[in-house]
Amino acid sequence: MARGRTTKKLAQRIDLEYFRRPEPMRRLRFALSIAVPAAALLWILGLGVAGKQHIYQAGGLSRAHVVLSDHCGACHVSATTSFRKAPADQACLGCHDGPIHHANQLSTPSCVPCHSEHRGAIRLAATDDSSCAGCHVNLRIRGGSTTFAPSISSFVNDHPQFAILRAPRQDPGTIKLNHAAHLRPDLHGPKGAVQLDCGDCHRPPAARADRRFGDAQSRSMPAPSGADRALPRAGRELMAPPKYAETCAACHLLQFDKRFVEAVPHAKPEIVLAFVVKKFQEFIAAHPAELRVVRDPDRNLTGKAIVPAVRILAASQWIAEHAAEAEALLWKKTCKECHSLSFAAGATLPRIEPANITTRWFPNARFNHDAHRGFTCTSCHAGAPTSQETADVLLPGIATCRTCHARGENHAESRCFECHTYHDWSKRKEVRPSFILPSFRSALEPPAEPHAN
Repeated sequence: MARGRTTKKLAQRIDLEYFRRPEPMRRLRFALSIAVPAAALLWILGLGVAGKQHIYQAGGLSRAHVVLSDHCGACHVSATTSFRKAPADQACLGCHDGPIHHANQLSTPSCVPCHSEHRGAIRLAATDDSSCAGCHVNLRIRGGSTTFAPSISSFVNDHPQFAILRAPRQDPGTIKLNHAAHLRPDLHGPKGAVQLDCGDCHRPPAARADRRFGDAQSRSMPAPSGADRALPRAGRELMAPPKYAETCAACHLLQFDKRFVEAVPHAKPEIVLAFVVKKFQEFIAAHPAELRVVRDPDRNLTGKAIVPAVRILAASQWIAEHAAEAEALLWKKTCKECHSLSFAAGATLPRIEPANITTRWFPNARFNHDAHRGFTCTSCHAGAPTSQETADVLLPGIATCRTCHARGENHAESRCFECHTYHDWSKRKEVRPSFILPSFRSALEPPAEPHAN
């Protein structure tokens, strides 16, 4: 039987006018292929006319530079005023100085490799360890050998023990302090048993001065000369040296005679002696009967001449004798309890050794106590409760720090920048910035002269 569908009949089913007739979907695609590029071009031209340049950025700027998002030329223009891909160091130094690390370093790296922009709202100081390891993994300097560890790639891997703890060293402080005795639970104070806490003596400068063991009289007296010389800046990073008036006065009294409630000032020996003499002068002027001195038989000492039973002294003699007794008590017992005293040949007053309290133990690194305020002091300074010698260095070792500062999401930051900085900011120079935001320029321009009628 012959087939009813032939090729000719099948061909007649093809609509030869299909592509000539308008088709809605096809027309929409064509219109969009023209409209979208045109709209994008108009959008780019509009932003250009409005001075918006952020569309050309590879990414967002850091928090410090986000105000420059629409001012690419502030960084990406060279000295010849032509646009360049990477900003030159002069673009950075035009706003802030970046002093070098060490004067004898072999080379000075440029700014961009360490402080790379267009990575979003990041901290530019948070550099990768590779930036530091570029030099410190094989440390060399110009004209000599370095005193620092010659090979460090990261804090976690091969950072050496802290320098202060590598070799046996002593605390240079001269104040005699027994931590173990002061942290006893049954410590006897002027008002009974007390339990001292580390914070009773060790606080940052910005902390409130509501100390439990301060003394109002001592606070009202001038501090000894040079007492504040070692104080760090008034922040919360470092610990301020303890002050007698704030931390010691309530327990370590400086009384010198049973006739007086007042204690001597915590000051230089010259001031202390003048205070003692003045108090005795005022007392004998108000009590002249005290010039008749009756010998106390209980104070007769073997080997010393027995004084007459009754003596009538001149005021000056009475003052001199009692001042000498007070001095002997102060210099040989009271002051010596905490301070190191020495007498020069022929001198009547002692020389008090400087306290030498160290406020910054890591001169080449940063440490912020305030960032660690959630931990007890003994968490890191574990040796303090048992230390009996002033010379003990009670700093935590590197293993203690690595307990928290390690790699991984459950640890604190451990990269080099957390404790170290490349730039030696003590050598910074003041700069004269030249960039002005366009929004400020109109305010700086002089007002236009009014037109004459």
